[in-house]
Amino acid sequence: MPVGSAVRDRCRTLLGDQEEIHYLFPALSSGPAGTGHFLIVVTRTAISVLATRTLRTDRPVSVFAEFPRRTRLGPILPGNALELGSMVFEFDEEYAAVVSAADAEIFAPELLPPDPLPEL
Repeated sequence: MPVGSAVRDRCRTLLGDQEEIHYLFPALSSGPAGTGHFLIVVTRTAISVLATRTLRTDRPVSVFAEFPRRTRLGPILPGNALELGSMVFEFDEEYAAVVSAADAEIFAPELLPPDPLPEL
């Protein structure tokens, strides 16, 4: 299920309305540092990991980490996981295409399909 516009608006507000969100997907981290729900937001210049409320995973509360946009999200590890910094994030299978598209936008733009509605 795509992330709704209300969640996108909350993320945009937390990031300071600086940039347009290109990709956004929810993720779960579990490891030595603990377990938590996050929203991973990809913009033109950065990849931001936003921490969310414990019981309201659609409500970002802080910027947990930020990486330069040239950071590769993939490869997707078994179990639909990715390693970002020193953390491993798991995500639903439906967001695998989002992760792949975010990497392709920077590292292989020729693989992306053309925009079907460029005038919008």
